[in-house]
Amino acid sequence: MKVLGIETSCDDTGVAVLEDGRVLLSNLLSSQVDLHGIFGGVVPELAARKHLDALLPLVDEALSEAGVSFKDIDCIGVTNRPGLIPSLLVGVTFAKGLAYALDKPIVAVDHLEAHAFAIFLEREVEFPFVALVVSGGHTSLFYVEGFGSLKRLGQTLDDAAGEAFDKVAKLLGLGYPGGPAIDRVSKMGDPGAVKFPVARTKGYDFSFSGVKTAVAVYLKKNPDARPEDVAASFQEAVVEALVSKTLKAAVDTGAARVVVSGGVACNSRLRERFLKEAGRLGMEVFFPSPKFCTDNGAMVAYVATYRYKQGDRASLDLDVSSRSWI
Repeated sequence: MKVLGIETSCDDTGVAVLEDGRVLLSNLLSSQVDLHGIFGGVVPELAARKHLDALLPLVDEALSEAGVSFKDIDCIGVTNRPGLIPSLLVGVTFAKGLAYALDKPIVAVDHLEAHAFAIFLEREVEFPFVALVVSGGHTSLFYVEGFGSLKRLGQTLDDAAGEAFDKVAKLLGLGYPGGPAIDRVSKMGDPGAVKFPVARTKGYDFSFSGVKTAVAVYLKKNPDARPEDVAASFQEAVVEALVSKTLKAAVDTGAARVVVSGGVACNSRLRERFLKEAGRLGMEVFFPSPKFCTDNGAMVAYVATYRYKQGDRASLDLDVSSRSWI
């Protein structure tokens, strides 16, 4: 069974061909970092136009690399939520047109579910586990009992962690995207130089707008502060919130395993702290490879594969949404 996965929820155009949920025949990505870098963030209308330009050539290239043709594709999986509406519309409209022309079934995929199961592209993880999906647009915590069985435990109440990284990087003049920039310069800074606040939210929810504001206030009062120290201290506060909440959820639910995915899961300090603290608790922590942490078509194809086998089909009336179904 060969599935074509299409991902256009934000600013990356991802296309992949996955066979039997195990063999990745191709996985291509068209990035828009340079386009949005001058604005310091993603401009939805520009992102949608770029998806429109990139999608068909990328699909052709993915099929060619996989050594298959359209007639060999058994199913088309496409992200239809959550994300930027203009971007989602491009991917879903393309997928519906392709499904109609080829008389192929289409499966709608939730972007957060795709991230939560991206680890399965490389290895099996025993259920149940707690999944932290942390990226530029999302910070959500799930209890995962099986394929297609996710229960949301918590989410950010304001900024996503990756969004906070981008905004603080802009304050420090480090450029866009902020996550990799802060990760890089933090290695030269002192994470204990400034005690930025860690929001004490109820339950398993997160909040990052406060620490972002605290950085802005600190820089205004201390214009000569070393950017490396501020970046490292900010990163430490964000990492502390993510690690402590996630591991608490794992302890409370009795899960012995944690999966951390999404773009921010590439952060080296986050990985270091998770491995250390989870090890102390006797838990296992799993991180997808960086190419599967950021948005990609392979994770969409993976979820579409098992949802197709479960009997899921979307009609040509399929719409998009800025909200997750989970």
